[in-house]
Amino acid sequence: MKFKTHALLFLFVLPLIFFYSCSDDDETQPDDFRTFTVKTFQDKRHAFGDGLSHRFEETFHFDTDPTRVERIRMFVKLRCPQQGCNAWDMYANVKVKHPQTGHWLEIGRYITPYGVDNAALPRGFVIDVTDFKELLTGDVELMSFVEVWGNDGWLVSIEFDIIEGNPEYKYVAVAPVLDYAEWSLAGVPYGEEHDFELQRNVTVPSNAEQTVLRTIITGWGHATPADPDGRRCAEWCFRSHDVLINGEVAFTHDLDPIGCADNPVQPQNGNWAPDRAGWCPGMQVPVRRDIFPEPLYGESFTFEYQFEEWTNNFQSGASNPHAYYAISTFVVVKSNEPIEAPVVE
Repeated sequence: MKFKTHALLFLFVLPLIFFYSCSDDDETQPDDFRTFTVKTFQDKRHAFGDGLSHRFEETFHFDTDPTRVERIRMFVKLRCPQQGCNAWDMYANVKVKHPQTGHWLEIGRYITPYGVDNAALPRGFVIDVTDFKELLTGDVELMSFVEVWGNDGWLVSIEFDIIEGNPEYKYVAVAPVLDYAEWSLAGVPYGEEHDFELQRNVTVPSNAEQTVLRTIITGWGHATPADPDGRRCAEWCFRSHDVLINGEVAFTHDLDPIGCADNPVQPQNGNWAPDRAGWCPGMQVPVRRDIFPEPLYGESFTFEYQFEEWTNNFQSGASNPHAYYAISTFVVVKSNEPIEAPVVE
């Protein structure tokens, strides 16, 4: 009888243990994570003249919780309009408007192919834009730009894959450090005196757990003197640029070949195969991410972008004898607590 009582008690208690155990586990488990796509611009014809436009601005809704987002990838698909694709490799980018400051921030850059689409890439160019996840939530203003000077152009479609999970850092904030990326020749003149400011003072929030510099840079122009192998600046001449933090070289950007001849977007209808200085026709431009070994929380530092020494002799004979570097740099801070953007002065 005693055995039966214990057995009955065990049978009664066991379901309760199981119930409370499951309930506790359920309380600690997150909701199911999602992977989903946000479609934005669809077949927008970027062209010039006859009422056409290089630029489109529009608001789209992102149903995202940034604290759950592990990764965001942006895809840029190019198709040819009825008139055909434009003949040249053109500077192009995508920007997001910061809702508090109203500034447009470059989240990705690409170069169009010579006269063809990018159908060789099933979803087009792909760029990781996770650093901007705090801005890619709710109603988001985006800008798509292609520096095209013909009335043919490209049909541009852009979409974002949102991948939820357990991000290393739930919160991210960004602030522009350098923003000379309006178009190719709006960049910093290389090898001559200029009034572009390449130095900044940056203050990092006190709760930053990681601090990163995010840079996109492309060289333009056929200025002289050419390098010994005949390569002119700044599109063709390979250079190393230094990032100085508190007056010391902390990071280096090598604008070396990235394999234009191996680009899957081929063949193109132009001079697409020779290597440029860190970019290729028909390809997304590399994002250069420099992670500080320490987060520098609560600290201030000086930032300076320094080009390799070279002096333009203005003897190229081209209609535009200058060389340019179109550059955008952001400071990105990350934390598992809500975080303010860095202060850049």
